[in-house]
Amino acid sequence: MNSKTTKIIYWTGAVLTSLWFGASGFFELTNNPLVWGITQQLGYPAHFIYILGVFKVAGVITLLIPNKLLRLKEWVFAGVFFDIIFAFFSKIAVLGFGAATDAIIAFVMVSVTYALYRKLYTATYIPAE
Repeated sequence: MNSKTTKIIYWTGAVLTSLWFGASGFFELTNNPLVWGITQQLGYPAHFIYILGVFKVAGVITLLIPNKLLRLKEWVFAGVFFDIIFAFFSKIAVLGFGAATDAIIAFVMVSVTYALYRKLYTATYIPAE
């Protein structure tokens, strides 16, 4: 896969991830009854939903800034993966496997996006002296 194709697929994934988690964060911050109902049904308290919304919106902003904040983007990807994993297992435990299919789709999408991110921005490590 050439560099141009990698960039196109990465940015498509980054935009789709940002739309998904940006909308989720927005709905969490604006007390959307559907999102709040499901999240509270899973057992999460109201204060946690607000915090999750703030970090999702901040993460989306970070992801969409091109060629900057690369280390912070690593943390954003980690946070997104944690969110997906917790959502997946919470939904399986409370609502059943059928309710967790969105988490599986999100996991695949974010995994591909992160793999291409690593391909575009290779990590360079400098040993401590």
